[in-house]
Amino acid sequence: MEINEIRSRIDELDKSLLPILLKRLQFCADAANTGVLTPAEIKSREREILRWASEQGGDMELYVNRFYTALFELGRAYRETNSPLGGKIRRDIAEALSKETGEFPETGMIAVQGVEGANSQMAADSLFPRGNLIFVKSFEAVFDAVESGLCRFGVLPIENSSNGSVRANYELLNRKNVRIVRSTRLCIRHELLARPGATLESIREIRSHEQALGQCSEFLKSLGDRVKITPCANTAMAAELASKSPTGEIAAIASHPACELYGLVPIAESIQNSDNNYTRFICISRECEIYPGSDRISLILALKHRPGALYEILARLTALDINLIKLESCPIVGHDFEFMFFFEMQGSVRDPRVAAMLESLEQSCESFKFLGNYSES
Repeated sequence: MEINEIRSRIDELDKSLLPILLKRLQFCADAANTGVLTPAEIKSREREILRWASEQGGDMELYVNRFYTALFELGRAYRETNSPLGGKIRRDIAEALSKETGEFPETGMIAVQGVEGANSQMAADSLFPRGNLIFVKSFEAVFDAVESGLCRFGVLPIENSSNGSVRANYELLNRKNVRIVRSTRLCIRHELLARPGATLESIREIRSHEQALGQCSEFLKSLGDRVKITPCANTAMAAELASKSPTGEIAAIASHPACELYGLVPIAESIQNSDNNYTRFICISRECEIYPGSDRISLILALKHRPGALYEILARLTALDINLIKLESCPIVGHDFEFMFFFEMQGSVRDPRVAAMLESLEQSCESFKFLGNYSES
């Protein structure tokens, strides 16, 4: 057949398929609204259809299976959006929106890990120009200060563009009862700082946070084995320790503001692996606070340990035209080769389709945690 005839045949098939698809979606919604079938019965029904379709597919069985799986997800997305039911997540969202007080505040008690001069401090100052910062020793202490009500907000690093995620904070997000209410990105420029008079050749030890060490790995590798590399809790803490070195042989990898704060001088500048080195920070709160303009949603999901479980979630997002920004897996402690997943997507809970999708995930996943709906500056 000529190409024009082939296209004509395809057009005819498309015109016949569309009314059938629309009717099927409506029947899916009608069936759900009867309340007769349980989720388990719906799943059983889908397996029955897949079995029949696969038998009819012949050599194209794989493609037939994928087609019907996608069809099920479209039907699920449509009936959830049009469902009158309301789950816990919808009630939580409604409560958060009812408490909406306007623009994101510029002040408050803010918990930050480290000491003055840390990157977290600069991120906190960016988010809260009139904030009152409380410095604590660890990331977990930031979570505890917020969870206990000592501080209204906490600011924490969550990922770096060249060195990946701060896994400890993802795990704490899962364990602690907090929500994300804002995020921001800082361009990070690392310098090697030491006491006045020190040179690169005189340095015998370099200290910094493990993330900063990773971001400057190429520079550190160039120094060879003559320099000891020591991780510590915070870049600014490393600068403070370097300032107290009696011999001046200890240097710190930190940002430039630490020079003035701790009486140090830069002996090597812009030592990060990439000039496009950004760290993303999140602001957490004990309450679910959703401010105008919020267009990012973060979730933690644990899925059933079976083939296709993650695919079904991704297909659901695709069916609703939701853009997935981040997906990361993390092992579940005590479960061999089972994982929880951190999702970040574009969207607003004010969109009924998104609210319905979240409710569906809450009901179908092994565990579900809504981390927040927020914006990034």
